Amino acid sequence: MEKVYFDNAATTPIHEEVVSCMTDVLSTEYGNPSSTHAFGRSAKSIIETARKEIAARIKAQPSEIIFTSGGTEADNLILKGCVQGLGVRRIISSRIEHHAVLHSLDSLEKECGTKIEFVKVDDRGNVNHEHLEELLNSSNEKTLVSLMHVNNEVGTMLDIEAVGSLCKKYNALFHSDTVQSICQFELDFSKNNVDFATAAAHKFHGPKGVGFAFIRKGSGLEPLIHGGAQERGMRAGTEPVYAIAGMHKAIDLAYDNLEKSKEYVLGLKNHFVEELKKAIPGVQFNGACVDNENSTYTLVNFSLPIDKDRALLLLFQLDLKGIACSQGSACQSGSNTGSHVLREILGEEAGKRSALRFSFSIFNTKEEVDYAVSVLREFVESSIKQEA
Repeated sequence: MEKVYFDNAATTPIHEEVVSCMTDVLSTEYGNPSSTHAFGRSAKSIIETARKEIAARIKAQPSEIIFTSGGTEADNLILKGCVQGLGVRRIISSRIEHHAVLHSLDSLEKECGTKIEFVKVDDRGNVNHEHLEELLNSSNEKTLVSLMHVNNEVGTMLDIEAVGSLCKKYNALFHSDTVQSICQFELDFSKNNVDFATAAAHKFHGPKGVGFAFIRKGSGLEPLIHGGAQERGMRAGTEPVYAIAGMHKAIDLAYDNLEKSKEYVLGLKNHFVEELKKAIPGVQFNGACVDNENSTYTLVNFSLPIDKDRALLLLFQLDLKGIACSQGSACQSGSNTGSHVLREILGEEAGKRSALRFSFSIFNTKEEVDYAVSVLREFVESSIKQEA
């Protein structure tokens, strides 16, 4: 096979119906949505229809959806807005969050003196709820809890209902990075006590450069970007009408076909895991990724029984064979420190070992899975011979 793409947790191929939708809007809807003439009103209508229907998909109110350039901007808007505008003095998070959160926390600690505390996680990436409650109960300072719903490297899922209840009990705000779960799972923001959440269209076969923040009505959050009155004054800047329309289309396609897609992608994941176990004795699966009750159905994180020197060549060799996957978040590509997630859940030395993340979508096939397994088996067998 010339090209096999198993890096869908980094970004997904855009759906052809989304491309068609965006092309149509680009061609015909060139008005500025803030203009009051017919061209502007037509563009504005596309944005507000998207806002209304996206909100309905996650059981939110239209006013609670703020369009952004993606998940990173949305995380920054929420975290920094809570400190700068809502008086949050303390943030409780985990060390296995995406760097969009972790680096924002570093900035807030240095620039604003925000107290940052980290909840314990186990070797599968599960948050320790007892420790979280201890932290919440330890201070009366205004607190924000920021914990991702689905971990982007090992797939472990947070019980957002349980965490939301704890936050409500201790009068803390709750932000969840839902970039890896929007359009992968049904979410009901009318019931789950999540105050803030984030999404990025390119994670569900939509365009890059667009996403949204869910901001609970009445939160009082202040804007991060100032200028015009776009996005109800929460995010200045002329909206990318075509990208918002594309995201709207991608969300519709995802939720209209959710159960069918989930069954298909889970089948690919399970097939990959079983074939990998048979082909490579000694393969290790990281986090909770093979526990389908407690992890997402979209990805597998694993380590192969090969030495470190050979492991350094693995990603390169897979690329030569046309197979795209990753060693962790694409946002830390080029880093030689290894995965911060694996270091945290497995320990410093174990976290340095070579790990691969294969992530699947509706556009993958079993034939591609079988090909990837055969290439991995061949590489391991060759490595063992060289070590002998």
